[in-house]
Amino acid sequence: MSSESTEVWTGWYRDRSGAEAIVITADGRRVAVRIREAEYAGESFAALVTADGQALTGCVLEWDLPLPVVVDGASQQATLSCLLTLGERSDLSLALHYGGAAFEACVAGGDFEGALDRVRRQLPPGADFGRALLQPA
Repeated sequence: MSSESTEVWTGWYRDRSGAEAIVITADGRRVAVRIREAEYAGESFAALVTADGQALTGCVLEWDLPLPVVVDGASQQATLSCLLTLGERSDLSLALHYGGAAFEACVAGGDFEGALDRVRRQLPPGADFGRALLQPA
């Protein structure tokens, strides 16, 4: 994903007050989500804050996104399922559903790129993601 494009992913927000559908936007450097009339944004999923610095915490975010896998130059469909728990600590679980298998990674701290790298290392030889998602600034 280039910094000029914006991706939109739908998912769910859950906390003690209930659940609601959400829309997450990512432009390659920042992610953002609107929850119960509050806008949260940050350089990573684990660092989402409002404009006045209020951190998103005490909740779970879930979303799926298409993430093609390229093998020998041919792109194949795959889906990345994401589960982020934000509380006293952040935990991120990713599962790439591809080729009839699930490649999973769980990381503390919500390190999306680190979790993606763990998933990438599980792919068969010669396979890689067909595109980047979040890139460092």
